[in-house]
Parts: sequence; structure tokens; C-alpha cells
Amino acid sequence: MPAEPHAHKSLGPGLALATLGAIAFSGKAIIVKLAYRYGVDAVTLIMLRMLFALPLFAVMAWWAGRGKPPLTRRDWLGVVGLGFSGYYLSSFLDFAGLAYITASLERLILYLNPTLVLLFGWIAYRRRITRGQFVGMAISYSGVLLVFGHEVQLGQSASAAWGALLVFLSAVSYAIYLVASGEFVKRLGSLRLVGLATSVACLLCILQFVLLRPVASAFEVAPQVIWLSILNATVCTALPVLAVMMAIERIGPAVAAQTGMVGPLSTILMGVVILGEPFTAWIAAGTVLVIAGIFVFTRMGR
Repeated sequence: MPAEPHAHKSLGPGLALATLGAIAFSGKAIIVKLAYRYGVDAVTLIMLRMLFALPLFAVMAWWAGRGKPPLTRRDWLGVVGLGFSGYYLSSFLDFAGLAYITASLERLILYLNPTLVLLFGWIAYRRRITRGQFVGMAISYSGVLLVFGHEVQLGQSASAAWGALLVFLSAVSYAIYLVASGEFVKRLGSLRLVGLATSVACLLCILQFVLLRPVASAFEVAPQVIWLSILNATVCTALPVLAVMMAIERIGPAVAAQTGMVGPLSTILMGVVILGEPFTAWIAAGTVLVIAGIFVFTRMGR
């Protein structure tokens, strides 16, 4: 068959790109936790990340939009709404939640995103949920509860609960973006939409900082925070977006999503090695449950 050699050629690079994207994106939580050690707050930290990421996403939007028709008023309204929900609100809630919980628990909560997309799809469009998908969801959520229960025992229960809630709301906000973005992806293309929506989110994060903090305070942070924010904006924000997009072109969204399962594992490993976070049998068991549940969930959804 003529398509097979091409498929085999694309498989290796596609898997490598998907793996790179998952690991790079997972490093975001590690960098945020490191930056918090220098006394910076979530409003300032996310502003710095988005300030350095803005030129990259603006170039991405320009590149993807070359030769395409200009956006209509309806398109711009959609881009602003998607940028607010998918990249501004979800990012801010995630950064805020990481001040209270470990990077490992944060990544496991965010990994529940496909189940939230399905639930919102059922609410908005009455898309059917199969029994197998329910089973996968139950397995995954039990894994998160297991890790959360262990984290509550390690620290203050109120702080852990608040942090977990913020990160879960971050996952909800991003799931709303994914459900609502379908029509705009078809109209604008995925890369152009991501570039435009993230550029909007960058501007919102900068505006939030200007309204809530003295502008001069942006330059009063430790030098390490600046370098960590540059690393976050490039290696853990722009690079994963491009890598995953290129992976999907080569191996398709289903295989790319399955490869993304390396994400939680890499976050836990980096959390243990770089941050000194504990790794116990409870965390291992919870991680296995979450990944197994999402695997069952995606298999049953095909």
C-alpha cells in the first residue's frame, strides 16, 4: 500500500515530538514551584511567563494566518472568549493552585481533562457516554482522590483542598475551551487559533498585573524568577504547543494523546529529583490508577 511507508516514516518522529511535548509541558509545574521559593506571587509569575511568551505566539498567529482571509467580528469575539477561558483563566488558576499542592498532584488533576471534555460535551451537545467510559472515569478519579488523601496527611488539609480545587477549576476552564473551540478550529486552523487565543491570554495576564500590582514591582523580583519565567515561556509553553501540533500531523490525535501519558510520570520524576517532593506507594498507586483510567476511557471512546 503506498501510504504505509509514509506512515512508518512519520511514526518515529511523531512519537518523539509527542513525547517531547508532553515532557516539556509537564516541566511547567516544576518551574512554577521553583519560582515560588523566591517569594514571587501568582499574579506576577504568570505575567512574566506570558510577557516572554507573547512575541512567540504573536509570530505563530502571523505565520499560520499568512494568505488566509482576515477574521470577522464573530471570529474575534470567539478568539477573545477562548483565550480568556482556555489560556488566561486556566493558567492563572493552575499557577495559584500550585502554591498549595505538589506538582505531582497538580499534573494528575489536569490529566483528568478528557473526562471533563466528555462531560461538557454531554451537557452541551448530548453526546453519549458509554459504560466503559464511566468505568475509566471512576478509576481515574479514585486515583486522584488517593493521592489527594495522602497529600492532606502530609500538610494542612485546608490548604491542600484549596489548591486542588483551584487546579481542578483550571482543568474545567480548559475543558470548556476545548469543547467550544471546535467550530473555530475548522474556520481558522488549529495553529492560528492557538496563536491568537494565547496572544489574547498574554495581554490579559499583563493587564491583570497592571491593575493589581505596581508596574515597578515586576522588576523587583529575584533574577532567578526572570530566568525561570523565560524558560517557562519558551521550553514549557511555546515548544510543547508546536511539538504536539507537529506530532498530531504525523501520527494523529489518538496516538498523540496516548503518548501524552508520559506527562504525569515525568512530572512526578522531576518533582522528586528537582523539588525533593516525596514519592510513596500511595502516590505510585494513585498515578497508576489515573493513567490506567484515562487509557480505558480513551480506548472506550474510540
